[in-house]
Amino acid sequence: MDLKIFDRMESEVRGYVRSFPVVFKKATGSILTDEENQEYIDFFSGAGTLNYGHNNPILKQKVIDYLNTDGVVHGLDMATSAKQYFLETVERVLFKPRNMEYTLQFTGPTGTNAVEAALKIARQVKGRQNVISFTHGFHGVSGGSLAVTANAKFRKAAGVALGNTTFMPFDGYLGPDVNTMAYLERMLDDPSSGMDHPAAVIVETVQGEGGVNVATRRWLKELEKLCRKHDMLLIVDDIQVGCGRTGSFFSFESAGIQPDIITLSKSLSGFGLPMSLVLMKPELDIWKPGAHSGTFRGNNLAFVTAAQALESYWSDDRFAAETARKEHMVRDWLENLVHSYPMAGLSVRGRGLIQGLVTPVGDDLANEIAHRAFEHGVVIETSGANDEVLKLLPALTIEDDLLARGLEVIERSVGEILSEKGVSARVLKFGGQAR
Repeated sequence: MDLKIFDRMESEVRGYVRSFPVVFKKATGSILTDEENQEYIDFFSGAGTLNYGHNNPILKQKVIDYLNTDGVVHGLDMATSAKQYFLETVERVLFKPRNMEYTLQFTGPTGTNAVEAALKIARQVKGRQNVISFTHGFHGVSGGSLAVTANAKFRKAAGVALGNTTFMPFDGYLGPDVNTMAYLERMLDDPSSGMDHPAAVIVETVQGEGGVNVATRRWLKELEKLCRKHDMLLIVDDIQVGCGRTGSFFSFESAGIQPDIITLSKSLSGFGLPMSLVLMKPELDIWKPGAHSGTFRGNNLAFVTAAQALESYWSDDRFAAETARKEHMVRDWLENLVHSYPMAGLSVRGRGLIQGLVTPVGDDLANEIAHRAFEHGVVIETSGANDEVLKLLPALTIEDDLLARGLEVIERSVGEILSEKGVSARVLKFGGQAR
C-alpha cells in the first residue's frame, strides 16, 4: 500500500490517515474497500457524517437524477427548487410533528461555520460577549468555535488568545454525586463570582469528541431553566449527535427542552456532502442582509439528499425504533465484554448508536484496541481528553450481521490486547453456554 505521495505532498496536520494507513478506493453501506481489495467494517462513519452509510442507494439516485436535469449545483443563497423542497420537507417532516418553529440560516459548509453564526447572533441579540461552554466540549476549530472548545490540543494550535468564554463542569465531571448544575447556578446568582453575564450557553447533549460523555435529562432541563432565569440563550450543538445518532432526530428531544438555537451539520445532508445549518427562534433573527455570508452555503446537491434522507427515514417512527433496537444490541455486547474482564477497569457509556468503551486513563489501551481492530478489518476511532474511549459510531443503517461481525472484532481485539498485558477473561455463561 503506497502512501508516499501523501507523506510527500500533504501537510503534517493530516490525522485519520495515520490511524487508517491504507488507500481506500470504494465504499458501500458500512463496508470500505482499499486498493488491495481488503474490506473493512466501518464503525467510524466519517466522524458521524455518514449516518445512512456510504453511497446510500436511495440518496445516490436522487443526486444522479438531479444532475441529469442540469439542476443548480451551486447557488449561494439564491432561491432554487432544491432549496425550496428542502425547506418544505423540514417544515413537514421535522417541525410540524414536533410543534417546532425555527428560522433556518444556511451557513458555510461545515459544522464550525454553523457554530460561528450561532455565537455571533446570540451576542448580537443579548448585547453581551461572554458565553458559557463546558469541560470536554468540542464545537469546532475556527476562531469563535475554538474559543468554546475545551480540548487543549486544538486550543494550542490557535496562535492567539481565546476569550469571551467561561468553562463550567459538564454533567458528571466532578463525579456521579456532584450536581454541577448547582455549581453553575451559584456562579450565576453570585454577583461577585467573577463571571461576566453570559449571552448564551452552548452544549452538546452527548460529548462525542470529549469522550462520549452523556448529559442526563434532568441536567439538561435544569440547564434550560437556568438559561430562562438568567436571560441567556440556550444553544444545542447537535452537529455530531443529531440527525438520529441518539435515536430521535434531535438529541435533546427526550429531555423535553426547547433550545433557542440549534446547530446541525455532519449527517444533515445524509450523503457526506458538506452542509451546515442554524435553527433559531424567529424572534432572534436580527441579521442584516448579507451580514454573515459564505460562498458555499448553497450546496444544492446537499439540499437534494438532505430532503430525501428526511423523507426516507424520518417520516414515521420506524427508523428511530430500529436505531433503538441496534442500540440495545451494541450496549448489551459491550456490557458483557466489560463483565468478562472485571480486572481491566473497563466501563460503557453512550446513547443511541454512539457508544463508548471506556478504558483506564494513561495506559493507551483504547488506541491499542483501535489499532488491533483495524488490523482485523474494523475502522474505529478513539476520543476523550486522553484518547481513553473507544468510540463506536456505526451507520444507523448498518445490517445486523455486519454490526455483529464488527462487535466480534472489537471483542477479539480487546481480548488479544488484554491477554498481551496479562489480563485474563473470566468465563461467562449465557443461556447455558460459555461465550
